[in-house]
Amino acid sequence: MRGLLLGALVLLSGCSTIASHRSVDGEVAIDRPVGELSENQLLDVWIELFEPGELPVDEDDAQGMSVDIREAEARYLPMLLRDTMEKTGYWGAVRVVPRGTEGGEVLVQGVILASDGERLQLKITALDASGREWFSSTYDAEVSLQAYQAAEQAGRDVFQPLFNAIANDLAIYRATLAPKDILTIRRIAGLRFATDLAPDVFRPYLQGDEEGHFTIVRLPAGEDPMVRRVNAIRERDFLLIDTLNGHFDNFYQSMREPYLQWRKTRLEELESMRAIQREARNRKLIGAAAIIGAIAIEALGGNSTRASTGTLRNVMVVGGAYALKTGFDKDSETTIHRDAIKELGDSFAAETRPLVVEVEGQTHELTGSAEVQYAQWRALLKRIYAAETGLPGDVH
Repeated sequence: MRGLLLGALVLLSGCSTIASHRSVDGEVAIDRPVGELSENQLLDVWIELFEPGELPVDEDDAQGMSVDIREAEARYLPMLLRDTMEKTGYWGAVRVVPRGTEGGEVLVQGVILASDGERLQLKITALDASGREWFSSTYDAEVSLQAYQAAEQAGRDVFQPLFNAIANDLAIYRATLAPKDILTIRRIAGLRFATDLAPDVFRPYLQGDEEGHFTIVRLPAGEDPMVRRVNAIRERDFLLIDTLNGHFDNFYQSMREPYLQWRKTRLEELESMRAIQREARNRKLIGAAAIIGAIAIEALGGNSTRASTGTLRNVMVVGGAYALKTGFDKDSETTIHRDAIKELGDSFAAETRPLVVEVEGQTHELTGSAEVQYAQWRALLKRIYAAETGLPGDVH
């Protein structure tokens, strides 16, 4: 009991070192282990496709953003995190999976809170198969046009430091896990997959609560033929997820350059709009002041003053009106820039192509979004298990 309490305290202390909000400024070096970790120390990581988050309802506030580009970012950014985590050496297989995928050892979820080329804000939640939350933190970074130039020269993403910070925090928590914790997480992940596949058979081995926490009641016999079948089907599931990652990779590679240019151009447009707005505001103020000054001369001056300043008043009124007009013309130019940003944003729309898989000599076509395709695949796996064992599987 004392050992369990000590382990819990270690986990809690590890979690407390990770802040709930982190502003990422400047470079962040990625953390790597001193030596190579043995395979039994590695946990597989599943990174869910991010939630795209919400855009402002007002189109001016949205500044040309669109649902299409957010959906594209929700697929692109997890791949960037995956590549970052793979370079650390702390993890086993790191895969990007559809939201709601069952059976991962470590699950990373993300929500895009803000993304406009200048600022990226992500909410990242990490938990393991037992349902234990490692941390839930918000990461925020802002960049300049100079940062884009430096990133292009270095051949990396301009927001790479933010993803390095996320990867480092995941490694910090992982370091708090004892070998027995890692083994337990692996076993629970396997049992959760098996229970999802054949709940009537495997539910007695695993206890879950309403908050999504799981504990092992007992382990099935290692030589149980049903366990062997589940393990074989799980390997097929890994292959399908690897295939999906191949599709995500193709999308990631094809999107990388246009997305970089979109973000960079969008930031240039934002800076241009701000400069124009400042100039327009100044011109309006100057114009209004000139007209008000002319009116004041007319109202407060005597006959001799009005006579002697008539030309000046006319110049002030005409000049003030011109300044106001050019100020409003600058507003129109701002609208043109916003339209250009919107056109760039609307040009992004990502559709998942149909996926053809072969199982037991038969081909099956999976269609729809990545989430729908994977749901179809899981239903197919359950039918395969039911056919092989003669037991009813929950295919819904």
